[in-house]
Amino acid sequence: MADLTDTEARVLDAVDDGWLLARLRELVAVPSVGGTAAESEAQHLVAGWLRDMGADTDVWAIDLTEAATAPDAPGQEAVREEAVGVVGTLGAGEPGLVLCGHSDVVPAGDPALWPGDPFAPRLEGGVLHGRGTCDMKGGLVAALAAARAVAASGVRLARPLAVHSVVGEEDGGLGAWATLRRGHRGAACIIPEPTAGAVMTANAGALTFRLTLTGLAAHGAMRDRGVSTVEAFADLHAGIREFEAGRQRDVDRFLGTALPYGISIGTVQAGDWSSTVPDRLVAEGRFGVQVDEPVETAKAAFEAAVAASCAGHGWLNDHPARVEWVGGSFASGRLPQGSPMLPAVQDAVVDLGRARPVERYVPAGTDLRLYAAAGVPTLHYGPGDLALAHAPREQVPVADVGHVARVLALTALRQCTVEP
Repeated sequence: MADLTDTEARVLDAVDDGWLLARLRELVAVPSVGGTAAESEAQHLVAGWLRDMGADTDVWAIDLTEAATAPDAPGQEAVREEAVGVVGTLGAGEPGLVLCGHSDVVPAGDPALWPGDPFAPRLEGGVLHGRGTCDMKGGLVAALAAARAVAASGVRLARPLAVHSVVGEEDGGLGAWATLRRGHRGAACIIPEPTAGAVMTANAGALTFRLTLTGLAAHGAMRDRGVSTVEAFADLHAGIREFEAGRQRDVDRFLGTALPYGISIGTVQAGDWSSTVPDRLVAEGRFGVQVDEPVETAKAAFEAAVAASCAGHGWLNDHPARVEWVGGSFASGRLPQGSPMLPAVQDAVVDLGRARPVERYVPAGTDLRLYAAAGVPTLHYGPGDLALAHAPREQVPVADVGHVARVLALTALRQCTVEP
């Protein structure tokens, strides 16, 4: 480790690994799937921890009607009856640094694929297992532990440090949008999403689309007299895959994927009777937006590709698939070129005894783009590996959570500057 100032050493010594692990286990045990009551339960839990550390804590009910109608709202896929925003601030005035994390998680999927209850966290060999450990309750708890260490050390900051705990990240970014709309800002922001040791300075976008195909029904015994939307979709899907292959660029800038701008079909529903040729098919999926590509440009490119595939098809030429844009809308985003935040985080990692992290991009939509669009320079550095997110056996090494907490604490001290 590099030579640290006495103040820096005092704050780092105040990072409590026992507190961190206990809070992480407690938070993972709350099944805060987007749209459930537990999503708000997790937010109130975080708010209590912020109050306990002496942070000035703002807790409010997000206006869901406004979120559904505002022109700049990011969209939602989960149905919510309530949503809660939480911001804790150490100090008064505009924060010198914001640490933002989301407390919502995706559903656990097939429970048979998990060795136990995905919401009963298990610690094995220094690794905590459970839904949300990696994406991104480990990062959120690291941010809380960093703020708590600053508060516990008694160090006074010249500019405040803020923690934003948000919901709805997984289905569009409702919480971050509402937090920014409420007026919470900062000079810079770190979102400790899982980055596998890299610093992520840009995110690709993601849009949710719906394709509707119309065919011609017939008795299954005479399927040659009908037109199956299942078979037509297979041809259309082949064209979409070809379009997808042509959109991949700057692959080396991303971590862990050869398809940073992937197009994934998530659901397919067709037909209503097993012995009837299906005359209707609805497919929904995810379309990757290139970094720096405007959302409207991306939509137009996808619509043109679908139209071109239909034009070369015997049936779809006269009965083209309908494209609709539904659910969450994630634009791309990036840290401004030359921002001092990148070397600030890299230096903190090195000063804590690890190799200088490489710069990479996130091949997924994140809240980075909302903060960046609001004029807040933002990057990702957090514990865990994105490859384990949204998957069974999700996990995070506890030591990495502690390491990230210390990186965030050290960066906060330097970004907020300590009062003499």
